[in-house]
Amino acid sequence: MPEGKIIKALSGFYYVLGDDGIIQCRGRGVFRKNKITPLVGDNVVYQAENETDGYILEIKERKNELVRPPIANVDQAILVFSAVEPDFSTALLDRFLVLVEFNNIKPIICITKMDLVDEEKEEKINKYAFEYRKAGYDVLLISSKKAIGIGDLFPHLEGKISVVAGQSGVGKSSLLNALKPELELKTNQISTHLGRGKHTTRHVELIEIGNGLVADTPGFSSLELIDIEPEDLNSCFPDFAVLSEECRFRGCLHISEPKCAVKAAVDEGKIPAYRYDHYKEFLQEIKDRKPRY
Repeated sequence: MPEGKIIKALSGFYYVLGDDGIIQCRGRGVFRKNKITPLVGDNVVYQAENETDGYILEIKERKNELVRPPIANVDQAILVFSAVEPDFSTALLDRFLVLVEFNNIKPIICITKMDLVDEEKEEKINKYAFEYRKAGYDVLLISSKKAIGIGDLFPHLEGKISVVAGQSGVGKSSLLNALKPELELKTNQISTHLGRGKHTTRHVELIEIGNGLVADTPGFSSLELIDIEPEDLNSCFPDFAVLSEECRFRGCLHISEPKCAVKAAVDEGKIPAYRYDHYKEFLQEIKDRKPRY
């Protein structure tokens, strides 16, 4: 039986990319019975009489899956944040970083709209970029409008499944259009009344860009730290995780424990205070979360 990858899901149909091109498939009834939903990114076994009459027979084991947006087997997340309009937010970025790190997905930070910043703002953004690179992240400063830094992203896409994510209005569709102009994805301006953009993407689809597959998604509809436990949070901050090996107590939560290497690093300016403040806020949010039964 042929094998392929689901690259689009729309109106109950799954579009599978295989050796013979793209085949339109339906899921087997047993999937619904067993409450299994095929996802974009799934590697599947299928059978097809023609290009529009196929059936997915088996879904291969997933290495990860996201619920919102619904996609599986993601290698990395391109987190798109604008320097301005809307303003860059380290609190929101750290929340996105925690969510993707928890799902074992490599994050790449793209700060867009660099053509719109003044000298003071540019200096501030460069400082943030330096600090996040020091924490172990790849950070790209780009302008989709002026094609600045776009070429730097292509090597990161090579042979990977990437998901593009970020709040609305930051320029995700503009970035994809800059990477592959023939897409001609619809973009929306920021609403001056609401101060935010509208999501222009309605379904998840993998697009071939360079030698990789990139998912344009409707965005993360939930940024709640639902499945993360207090002891998980440390590993979602890679700069903390490295230092925690030097903490006096194993399983140190870096709050009130003595001889904590992370708190010492914050005091010495090796970890930005805002990163630690966000860590404490997220930890408290997790602890305050109502238990699920």
